[in-house]
Amino acid sequence: MTVIKHKEQRVGVFIDTQNLYHSARNLYKARVNFGAVLKDAVAGRKLVRAVAYVITTEAGDEKNFFEALTKLGIETKTKDLQIFSSGTKKADWDVGLAVDAIKMAPRLDSVVIISGDGDYIPLVEYLQTMGVQVEVVSFGQSTSGKLREAVDDFVDLSENPKKYLMGVK
Repeated sequence: MTVIKHKEQRVGVFIDTQNLYHSARNLYKARVNFGAVLKDAVAGRKLVRAVAYVITTEAGDEKNFFEALTKLGIETKTKDLQIFSSGTKKADWDVGLAVDAIKMAPRLDSVVIISGDGDYIPLVEYLQTMGVQVEVVSFGQSTSGKLREAVDDFVDLSENPKKYLMGVK
């Protein structure tokens, strides 16, 4: 499918922050430059809304990070880290991101999901049936192959890691 990107296109960006953070840390031992990622995700089009789905911890160390996202024009939605009696931890925003994308889709021409998580395939397929172009931005090595096949466009951050990461050697 040919992907059309033009300056009048209305874009919504939905960032699975944990997915991107862990991919960058595991692949490159570096932090994500969310400003550069957002700029290329929007690609000169009309940004309607950018939302980062983030997890808060008991220590609250992420406050500066949240403020930095806000300065970039990225709205943050927070959820507390769940710690179960067994000691297992859960930090998952997949459903919240999907619901927000579906709710906003009627006002968007393109939805950009910043995540490599294959769990978003049903969301991608649903949005496409609504006539919305769906794009994914993520690190190729940690992106589901089936997700890449399902979307209208895939931007591989691994093609230029220095541009999208901070602290990379």
